[in-house]
Amino acid sequence: MADNQEMSPLEKKVAEQIEYYFGDHNLPRDKFLKEQLQLKTLTSDAAVIVESLQKSKTGLLEVSEDKTKIRRNPNKPLPENNEEYRDAVKHKSIYMKGFPLETTLDEIKEWFADKGTVENVYMRKGPQKTFKGSIFAVLEEDYFSKKLAERKQNRVEAKAKAKSEKEDKQKQAEEEELKSLNDQRGCLLKFSGELGQTSREDFHAIFSEHAQIKWIDFTRGAKEGTILFHSNAQEALQKVREAQGGEEPKVKEQVVQWEVLEGDVEMETLKKIIEDQQESINRRKGGRGGHRGRGRGRGGRRDRGGREQTQFRGKKTKFDSDDEGDEEQSSPKKRPLESNGKDNEEPASKQAKSENGS
Repeated sequence: MADNQEMSPLEKKVAEQIEYYFGDHNLPRDKFLKEQLQLKTLTSDAAVIVESLQKSKTGLLEVSEDKTKIRRNPNKPLPENNEEYRDAVKHKSIYMKGFPLETTLDEIKEWFADKGTVENVYMRKGPQKTFKGSIFAVLEEDYFSKKLAERKQNRVEAKAKAKSEKEDKQKQAEEEELKSLNDQRGCLLKFSGELGQTSREDFHAIFSEHAQIKWIDFTRGAKEGTILFHSNAQEALQKVREAQGGEEPKVKEQVVQWEVLEGDVEMETLKKIIEDQQESINRRKGGRGGHRGRGRGRGGRRDRGGREQTQFRGKKTKFDSDDEGDEEQSSPKKRPLESNGKDNEEPASKQAKSENGS
């Protein structure tokens, strides 16, 4: 067979037409009579037909030695038309619309030429047998395998890109954090001692005239804490010493040990302070937003433990009928009438009200 020879446009169409007749999608349904007439529109020259089939690379058809007969290749038998086969065809089929109504089958096949091998094209038609502009196409498995590989590759690339962007953001955040830490080095002062009921305000009172405090990490009752200044901590401490005649600053007359932090201890303490600051900011943002029900909205501490129930406290005018209504509601059953022989006798409760002038 002349597999290596190039096919002319006519030979390609002839081969495709005949292979379609003998293909999986047409041969089980047609009797090959209509197609014989359609093939004549291309050529009736047997030599052209034989040459076309010999150049085809599908291997679907065989030509006899005398070049007078053709048949479907016995090595490619018709698939059994069962549920499994129909399901396989379904998963290889695509639906497309938007073709101009005057589009021909050859034009659709040419459009598919660079998109994959098409096993079958069904042009949907309306009641008047006119093309509706949409098709069903059955493509070879290689097309879907290729698309699946492309989608998989796209997912891999997208995942790699997202990972790279995340790493870049993390790296940028780490660089910004490191810069922030470096900018605050030398500004951290640790204090310790028997501090009793010392508060943050007490430390502000000591340093307020000499340096600006940015953050104080201290809990009332603790024996140590840290102060983060906007400026150099050693200079702030020295100014307070000078203001107190060279003595070590005391807090509420309590002796305190002061230490300007350095090195790894300083960096770790700064990291913790920055985390606490961010947590405090997030907590305040949450309080201003839609999370007031958790106890800290604009109401501050007063809202802790839930909202107060507001009740109407205006004056209430009491009518005579109110007492009667209250009595009826409070008792599960109505009181029986006390009869003294009169048919229209009032209940005892109303008689009592009449006697006291109500």
